[in-house]
Amino acid sequence: MNPVIETDHVKKVYGETTAVDELTLRVREGTLFGLLGPNGSGKTTTIRVLTGQVRPDSGTAKVLGIDVASDPVGVRRQVGIIPEQETPPSFLTATEYLKFVGAIRKIPDIGERMAWWFDFLEFGDKKDVLCKDLSRGTRQKLMFAQAFIHRPVLALIDEPLINFDPIMQRVVKDFLVDYVRQGNTIFLSTHLLGVAEEICQEFAILHRGKLLHAGQVAEITATGRHLDDFFLGLVRKGE
Repeated sequence: MNPVIETDHVKKVYGETTAVDELTLRVREGTLFGLLGPNGSGKTTTIRVLTGQVRPDSGTAKVLGIDVASDPVGVRRQVGIIPEQETPPSFLTATEYLKFVGAIRKIPDIGERMAWWFDFLEFGDKKDVLCKDLSRGTRQKLMFAQAFIHRPVLALIDEPLINFDPIMQRVVKDFLVDYVRQGNTIFLSTHLLGVAEEICQEFAILHRGKLLHAGQVAEITATGRHLDDFFLGLVRKGE
C-alpha cells in the first residue's frame, strides 16, 4: 500500500519547548492509524503540521503526495480534519455551518448529506440551534460531520471520542472501522489506549516530541500483552 502520510525528520519548536523532535513516520493507505502519547507529547502539533496549520521548523511532511509546507490549502482541500477543540462558528446554526462547508467544498448534494449526518449522529433536533448554544457533545458531532461530509480518502482527527457518551462512542468507532474497510485512511491521535487497541491497525507512540515506537497493534496483542502495558513500559523508559 502507498503511504498517504510521510514525514522526514520533522521538528517544531515553541520557545524553549521542542513539541515535535525529528519525527519520521509513514502511514499506509487503507489504515486506521493511532498516534498515541501522554498529554504534551506532540500529538496535536503533529496533526497541525500535517494539516498545514503550522509550519515545521525543519524536515518535510507530505500528505497524499502533497508537500504540506508548500501547499497547505491543497492538503486541507483533500482531507477531513477534526481539531483538538471543537470550534464551529458560534454565530451560525448547525445547518448553516454544514451548508457553508458544502459551499466551500463544492458538494452538490449537501442537503442529502446533511440529513444523513443529522440522522446518523442523532442531532437533527439541534440543526437550527446556534453553535454557541450547543452542548460540547453536540458540537463534537457537528465537527465530526463536517470532517466526513465530503467523503475524504484521508481524515486526521484529534481525540475524536472525548466528548461522546458511551453509546455515541460505539457508533463513531464502528463508523471509523467501516470507513477504513471501504479503502479510506484514518489518522487519529488519542490518549485512550483501550480505544486504540480496539480499533487501530497500526500505531506510533510519541513522548516529549520523540517517536518511541511505530508498528502494528496485532504484534503487541499476539504476545498476550495489552497496548497500555506496552505503552507505559516505553514511556517510563523514556523519562
